[in-house]
Amino acid sequence: MTIKLGVPSKGRLMEKTFDWFGARGVQLSRTGSDREYAGAVEGVEGVELVLLSAGEIPRELAAGRIHLGVTGTDLVREKLGQWEQQVQEMAELGFGHADLIIAVPGCWVDVNTLEDLDAAAAAFRATHGFRMRIATKYHRLIREFLRDNGVADYQLVDSQGATEGTIKNMTAEGVADITSTGDTLRANHLKILDDALVLKSQATLFRSRKTAMDDEERKVMAGLLVKLGLDD
Repeated sequence: MTIKLGVPSKGRLMEKTFDWFGARGVQLSRTGSDREYAGAVEGVEGVELVLLSAGEIPRELAAGRIHLGVTGTDLVREKLGQWEQQVQEMAELGFGHADLIIAVPGCWVDVNTLEDLDAAAAAFRATHGFRMRIATKYHRLIREFLRDNGVADYQLVDSQGATEGTIKNMTAEGVADITSTGDTLRANHLKILDDALVLKSQATLFRSRKTAMDDEERKVMAGLLVKLGLDD
């Protein structure tokens, strides 16, 4: 048996993850063509590389099908209820930084805080007869955040495409999305509410709490963590 390590299958997240492990003496590489999700591990015995989309990795960890996985903090907390019981955060990797925020049209000059948003939502419902729509991919995180901050009279609408475009397309009045620079928000004439930073996310190495390991696998895991400097 082997320890399975899940890594994003493409793009900068994959490359940066390979670099992070490589700097610690564990060489990860993709084998075959770009269409093949096969990989190799050198520098440590008994570890298998599993290439997955970043969005799949939280569920694979929670199901115990992989032992370790690299993905965004935002994805783990969105996709896994009571995430701390299912995975253990091992190390922040220092890349893939993004903030989950709530933004509204820049022309809403009187809406700058969550308290303002709550008042605007109540006025919107009284005027239009339905609740203000906030487009997002992060339903769990946004619902919990708005509840904790006393915002009511809104509805979340699903956005799997360009979330910032939903306001222009008149399918939402606000958005909750990940941003690194804010450039896309500004280009779409949106502003981030002053107190609506929901989560600061980055690429993180997580360990599954759901995998059953035999003595040999525990030995391999311990050796890998020592190599990565995570054996404290």
